[in-house]
Amino acid sequence: MSHFLFPFFFLFLFTVNGLKAAEVRVLDAHRMYHLGTDGFAEWDEFKGKKPHGRRVDIKFKATKNKSPQMILLRQRQVKVRWPILLNQKRIGYLLPEDPALWHSVSVPVGALVEGENTLSIVSPKTTDDIEVGDFQLARLSNLDQVLSASLEVTVTDATGPVPCRITIVNEAGTRSLVWPSLPQQKLAHRSGVIYTSSGSARFKVRPGRYTLYASRGFEYSVAKVKLEVASDTTRKVRLKIRREVPTPGLISVDTHIHTLTRSGHGDSSEEERMHTIAGEGIELAIATDHNHHANYLPVQKSSGTLPFFTSVIGNEVTTKTGHFNAFPILPDSPVPDYKLGDWTKLMASIRATPGVRIIVLNHPRNIHSKFSPMAPENFNHATGQNLYGASYSFDAMEVVTSAAMQSDIMSLYRDWFAMLNWGHHITAVGSSDTHDVSRFILGQARTYVECPDENPSKVDVARACDSFRKMRAHVSMGLLVKMKVDEKFGSGDVATGKEDLRVNVEVLGPSWVRADRLSLFANGQLIRSVNISPSDKIEKAKVSWVLPRQNYDRHLVAMATGPGITEPFWESPRPYQQTSTKHSPRVQGATNPVFIDGDNDGRYTSPRLQAEKLLKQHMGNLNGLFGTLESKDQAVATQMAHLLHAEGHDLRSKTLMRHYTKNPAIKAGFEVFVKTLVK
Repeated sequence: MSHFLFPFFFLFLFTVNGLKAAEVRVLDAHRMYHLGTDGFAEWDEFKGKKPHGRRVDIKFKATKNKSPQMILLRQRQVKVRWPILLNQKRIGYLLPEDPALWHSVSVPVGALVEGENTLSIVSPKTTDDIEVGDFQLARLSNLDQVLSASLEVTVTDATGPVPCRITIVNEAGTRSLVWPSLPQQKLAHRSGVIYTSSGSARFKVRPGRYTLYASRGFEYSVAKVKLEVASDTTRKVRLKIRREVPTPGLISVDTHIHTLTRSGHGDSSEEERMHTIAGEGIELAIATDHNHHANYLPVQKSSGTLPFFTSVIGNEVTTKTGHFNAFPILPDSPVPDYKLGDWTKLMASIRATPGVRIIVLNHPRNIHSKFSPMAPENFNHATGQNLYGASYSFDAMEVVTSAAMQSDIMSLYRDWFAMLNWGHHITAVGSSDTHDVSRFILGQARTYVECPDENPSKVDVARACDSFRKMRAHVSMGLLVKMKVDEKFGSGDVATGKEDLRVNVEVLGPSWVRADRLSLFANGQLIRSVNISPSDKIEKAKVSWVLPRQNYDRHLVAMATGPGITEPFWESPRPYQQTSTKHSPRVQGATNPVFIDGDNDGRYTSPRLQAEKLLKQHMGNLNGLFGTLESKDQAVATQMAHLLHAEGHDLRSKTLMRHYTKNPAIKAGFEVFVKTLVK
C-alpha cells in the first residue's frame, strides 16, 4: 500500500554553527502506522486491530542529493530489525527496542533521485506488531546539525556529582534524539538516554518541551523535571538524587554483562559499558562475553570509572546445549571447550579454567540452537531431575533475566523449587544479560550478595563467591526481600530448634516502585500470602508469621511482587521468547532458601532423600509407606511417586490410586508427577 503526500512539507528553521537556515521536511501527515500480520496479533493490545500491512511505502518528491542527508522517524515496540529502504535499497534498520523513540538513518550521496522517491519500512520474516511513522527528511548530514537546542545537566547526591542515567522524552513520551555537544565527554548515549559517570552531560536536542529524568538504578531516587528549550540556547539543569534503599553488608552484582566489542552483537562498546555499569549502581560487574575472557580493568582506568565498581573476568560459555557464566577467571587462561555437548565433560572443562569458582546456568527456558535446558525432554518439572545427563553440578541459576523475561514470571522459580526438592544445591540469581546501552537496562535484574560493601572499587571477590556458593544472596528486580527465621537464620542457613518457627520478612524498594503481594513458599508450595498496600515508602512491608514446626525438613523462600514500571527511565521489558500475548509486567524480589531442620537431626535432608529413606524403610509395604507419607508434604509425595514409578509401579492403577488419593497433599504430589509421564 502507498501513501501519497507530494506537496506536504513542514519547515523547522534554525541556525547551526553559523550555517544558513536548514530545512527538515515532514514526508507524511499520517503520523504513525501499525504494521504487522493481520490475524496474528503479537500482543493483546493489537487484537481486533487491522494493521496497515506488513510494510509501508511513503512517496515523496525530491532532488538528487549531492551530500549525505538524514531520515528521521518515530518507532515503538520493535522486537526485531525491520529494514528501511530508500528506492528499494536498504539504508538502515529500525532499532529493535520496545520503548517509543526517535531514530535517525543516514541517506547516502545519490540515494535520492530526481522526482518521485519511495521510503519503505519492510517486515522481516517474523511476527512483530510495531508502530512507525512521523517520517521526516533532513537536508543535513548528521544529528549535530539537526539538533539546535542545548542542555547542560548536572546530577548530584549527598556527596556531590554522581554517576547516573539521564532519560529525556518529549511531550508524547517518546525518547528524543540527543547528541553530545562536546566530543571529549565520557558518555554512553542512545536515543533519549545518556549515561554519565561524571554526573554531568552537555548535549543537544531539537527545540521543544521535554520531561527529563535522572536515575541510578534500584537503590536511588529519581529526579524528574519538565522543561522547555529553544533553538540556539543552552538550558542548565541541576538535579539531585539520593540513596533510598539501605543495603548494608550487601553488594549489588550483575553476573551477566556483554559488549559488542567482545561478543560481536548488541551495540555497547566496552568503554560505553563502563558508564552504564557506574550509572546503574552495580558494584560487582562480571564480564561474560561469549566464549571470551573479557577484562574490563584497562577500560575502567581509561574511562575514569575505577572508583565506582569492581570488575571480574568471566565468560559466558556458549554451547549448543546451554549457556553458562563462569567466574572469576585468571588473566590469560585458556577458554573452556565450548564445543562439548555432554554436560559432565563441559562442567569439568569449565571448572578446570584457572580461577573459576562459580558456574551459573543462564536463562534456562530460552531456546538456543533448538535446545532448552528446561524442555520436558531435558528436565522433569515436577521432581527437578535432570534428564539430559548426570546430576547438575553448576552453582547457581538465573530465575530472572531482565533481557530474557518469561511471560509467567513464576516459571523459573518453580523449576528452581523442583531442583531444590531433588536435592540440588543451586543458588537463585538475577541478572540483566544486556548487550546494549539502552535496549535492556544493565542491572535491572541483579543479585545482592552478602559481602563487605564499604568500597565498591575493592570488593572482596572471594568473599562474594563464598556467598554465592552458600546461598547468601537475594534476587532483585525492583524489590529487595530479606528473611530471618527465629531472628538469626537467614538465606543459606539451616535453622535448628524445637519450637514453632518465627518468620520475619522485610520488603524494601525505592520510592518509585510499588509492592502489592508477599508470598512464602515451603518446598515450593505457597503456604502464606499477604496483600501489601502500595506505597512510596522505602519499607514496603514488614511481616511476621509463626509456623508450626513440622517433623520433616523443608526449605522456605519469600517473594514479593508489584506492578511493573512504565516510566521510560526504568521501563519493565516485555518477554523475550513469549508464551502468551498478554503482557503483565511485575517487579519482583526473592530470597534464597532458609533450610528448616524439622526432624532435629542437626542437618537438612531434601524431599528426595526423605522419600528414598521412607521407601527403604517400608520395603514394599504400601500401607506402611503411605501411612508414614501422610505426615509429609506434597514435595516428598512427588519424589515418592517418581521412585515408585522407577520401580515399575503403575501410578494410574486403582491399587495405587486408592493409597494416594486419600490425602490432598499426597494426591497433589502424585498427580503433578503423573502429568509428566509420556502417555
